Amino acid sequence: MAAAGLEDPSLEKHFKGHRDAITSVDFSLNKKQLASGSMDSCLMIWSMRPQMRAYRFVGHKDAVMCVQFSPSGHLVASGSRDKTVRLWVPNVKGESTVFKAHTATVRSVQFSSDGQSLVTASDDKTVKVWTVHRQKFLFSLSQHINWVRCAKFSPDGRLIASASDDKTIKLWDKTSRECIHSFCEHGGFVNHVDFHPNGTCIAAAGTDNTVKLWDVRMNRLLQHYQVHSAVVNSLSFHPSGNYLITASSDSTLKILDLLEGRLLYTLHGHQGPATCVAFSRTGDFFASGGSDEQVSRQLPLSSVEVAELEASLKILIAENSPGIASDTLYLAAVYIFIYYIFSGKCTACGLFSYITQQHSLCYYFPLQTVSILEQRLTLTEDKLKECLENQQKLLTSGVQRKGRA
Repeated sequence: MAAAGLEDPSLEKHFKGHRDAITSVDFSLNKKQLASGSMDSCLMIWSMRPQMRAYRFVGHKDAVMCVQFSPSGHLVASGSRDKTVRLWVPNVKGESTVFKAHTATVRSVQFSSDGQSLVTASDDKTVKVWTVHRQKFLFSLSQHINWVRCAKFSPDGRLIASASDDKTIKLWDKTSRECIHSFCEHGGFVNHVDFHPNGTCIAAAGTDNTVKLWDVRMNRLLQHYQVHSAVVNSLSFHPSGNYLITASSDSTLKILDLLEGRLLYTLHGHQGPATCVAFSRTGDFFASGGSDEQVSRQLPLSSVEVAELEASLKILIAENSPGIASDTLYLAAVYIFIYYIFSGKCTACGLFSYITQQHSLCYYFPLQTVSILEQRLTLTEDKLKECLENQQKLLTSGVQRKGRA
């Protein structure tokens, strides 16, 4: 999205390719490429130029939790739930080197501003610093008592800020490797932290729905925003330092004017949790990702599974339509949808999205019914179980009536 100056943000491009929730996004220095990580275990490199194909990098054995371009743009780092970090060359070959960085999920990776060091954060409660060349381990910071969600270098590389599920943000001196201050004012877990471009303050996003800014010289709270109605998952400073963008599970992005201390824009592009957001290096654009398949609308079903689903619906209607109430047919079809969704073969959102785009399925399954199904299947798990028990009774009753007839 465009975000130059005070112009209203506008959607510039929509990328489709991931098969699950987006966890992280980052721009290259020249704005020619955008990297994204996903729960589908893939990293993708998108070209900002028209008609250029994206690169899909496969190597991680589990979800990719974080991605970042090196300052030069010649490398992309990714951290994964498979406990490893990979360094990729962002070209068509997609070559990478891999090293086991932690003993648990790697939540965060970031290059230092000179591109020589890499800082990682993990569910093993540690922050580690590495050399980019040969991926040599330098040291570990280990005073957190719960998962570490994020770790960032200050612009000058002297400090490291880390955010944790122990509800603290710790400020570390890179040279002495000592914790020089802990910010403990958050009412919940701290999902994300980032340094202001001038290095004088940090911003943090929390599960208590707040965004807070602290002065790292005086160790005092500067600003406190309560603009979201759900968990704040990610944030990013504009390169000018005058604006901050946030992404929340309330499905919105918010742009804050830090000079005036007020909310500037609320963006409603996502239909589910907005999980990540990042400004480009020049601030002309920002990108966001979500868990609602808004960034990626591809349905994670193979052609065989799609054929199986369509055949099942056809058989149901062909065999049961004559003389059977539409409600009974609807109830039977629910079970097919339940199977596909809860077996993990697809998401409810993805399945309905696919159906509304397929004429063959729409012919056998009216869109009005699809809408009803969507409402039913987005109930809570307990409500869904209760609904299914009642539907089973109705279905059994309908079959018995048919037998007597």
